[in-house]
Amino acid sequence: VQLQASGGGLVQAGGSLRLSCAASGRAFSNYAMGWFRRSPGKEREFIGRISRSGGITGHADSVKGRFTIFRDNAKNTVYLQMNSLKPEDTAVYYCAADTGTIYTYSPSSYEYWGQGTLVTVSS
Repeated sequence: VQLQASGGGLVQAGGSLRLSCAASGRAFSNYAMGWFRRSPGKEREFIGRISRSGGITGHADSVKGRFTIFRDNAKNTVYLQMNSLKPEDTAVYYCAADTGTIYTYSPSSYEYWGQGTLVTVSS
């Protein structure tokens, strides 16, 4: 499966952005999907995960209540709605696909990755 992330940009603190990740190739609904981010000088950080059907989601404590992951299997797309953005949310955001069904926040468990989209939050 090929993944294409988009929707990043520059936003003021307190603002919102919605990231999209479009999938092509093999059946999108066969994959659980995750979002990660990497800030300068930091390791890749888990943001959230959504099950194949979209019925189960999980979010990192750092974004819980502000970010929401959801998907539309008919459109082969997973989204990350980001609200109440903070300067510390500045990072390159990546979507990733996992053929497994076990909930995991480890990047090594995700087989396919998008190219990343940059989010910059100004104070």
